[in-house]
Amino acid sequence: MEKIEEAPKEVLVDIVKMAQKRGMEGSNGGWKEFLSVYDKKFGKSLSDPARRSPDALIAFLKTFTSVDDLKFFNKVVEKHDSVENMEKKTDKMSPEQELVHKTVAHPHYALHYSFPSHQEGWVVTKNRKKLKETRCNAMIAVDCEMVLCEDGTDALVRVCVVDRDLKVKLDELVKPDKVVVDYRTHITGVSAEDLEQVTCSFQDIQESMKKLLSRGTILIGHSLNNDLQALKVDHTRVIDTSLIFKYWSGSNFRRTSLNDLCKAILGYELRKEGDPHDCLEDARAAMKLVLAKMEGGVDNNPIPVYQNGVHETSAMKLLCHRIPISIPGEKLLEIIPGEFTVELKPNKKAGGDKYSAFAVFKNKQEADEAFEALVGGQDKDSSGRPQKLVSFKLDSGAAGNLYVRKMVEDGNDNNNIQVASNKRPSEEENPTQPKKLKTDEETPELEETTVCNNCDSYLKEIETLKKQLSERDREISMLHKIIVSQARKQSGI
Repeated sequence: MEKIEEAPKEVLVDIVKMAQKRGMEGSNGGWKEFLSVYDKKFGKSLSDPARRSPDALIAFLKTFTSVDDLKFFNKVVEKHDSVENMEKKTDKMSPEQELVHKTVAHPHYALHYSFPSHQEGWVVTKNRKKLKETRCNAMIAVDCEMVLCEDGTDALVRVCVVDRDLKVKLDELVKPDKVVVDYRTHITGVSAEDLEQVTCSFQDIQESMKKLLSRGTILIGHSLNNDLQALKVDHTRVIDTSLIFKYWSGSNFRRTSLNDLCKAILGYELRKEGDPHDCLEDARAAMKLVLAKMEGGVDNNPIPVYQNGVHETSAMKLLCHRIPISIPGEKLLEIIPGEFTVELKPNKKAGGDKYSAFAVFKNKQEADEAFEALVGGQDKDSSGRPQKLVSFKLDSGAAGNLYVRKMVEDGNDNNNIQVASNKRPSEEENPTQPKKLKTDEETPELEETTVCNNCDSYLKEIETLKKQLSERDREISMLHKIIVSQARKQSGI
């Protein structure tokens, strides 16, 4: 804990965010539960870790006593230390090593590459700093496909690895060791029938990866942290193509999809809309991007975003979230108007009481019409995308609430990209920057050890909005009762 207490604030923020992401709880519960006890005045209404003082962050981390939890927190600190201690020596570094450094030095690296590799079942590749392996320029690229299991976790189902010459080093289907509830065939291209004769196990794949990564080989991938998490392999010499390219979108730099990078850098479309992933081609694409990056220069200019229908893919979807687990996905057809298919999102917190799903329409127009037809209080999420709180009552009698959100901001069709992906979620470039509260004017940033002077007004505004939502919920409830009463009268009940 001493090492954690001495860490700078940005490290503490990352640790708390990782704890939130993994659903970790100390003696006072999770981060928001802790704030309700720690800060009686503002509580969880000011829950962004970046807006809290180091003392508050440390106080939360001190509520953890589990050895495994503390080991994980130390792992995050170590990742930050490795970045801090890495000295960039351009004249002595090869282009391959430059890109490894570019990945490790990225603000997202420590947050997303701090794996719980102290746990059983993980493979940690050795990093012998004194040996020639640290100067090895050998590269391989990997891509994995995952299926959703009964316990809410993902399981590896296919792995492909190619070398620098795009030759196949590994292409295996993997037999999951848990019950699969969704093969995500429309994404993975793998079905239950494909696995009937498969004998390759998860442990077999880990052994193969250990051999391929020996002698300091550099591992390449797009959002590679997802693949390493699926493989349960902690490898330090990595190049992440989602981090080494600056992709310009409107006024922001954003991470983007592998398909978009292929169109912008390599000049071809990796897959058509709606086609399943080709694991082997995805691995080859990641390798091609790295080779193109080295050929064009490690520090080349940002890539402009061209819409070319990519925005339409996101705009034709509505995200339904905070759906009660007791309401099956197909029941969304009773709640949301229009014709659409339901695409379930994997539940990151196994055993949670809520889940999310996409309502996928034929085009943007139908998605917009369905959203407008929904009855519910409308506001915007932290990224400015419209959403509604919708109350429902099913034919079965089950009732509840859920949120329905557009995947893009209104009025920004030409400048903004919000690509929805079940495998590669888009993230903003600066994860430790605090989210700005929505006001008519720009809100100044908070000092580290003080609380925003305007928080009282924000809290009052929140309370007012809550009352307005409550009023609308009551109005909706009354309308439902009137409709039911009229229907009964007409049917003679």
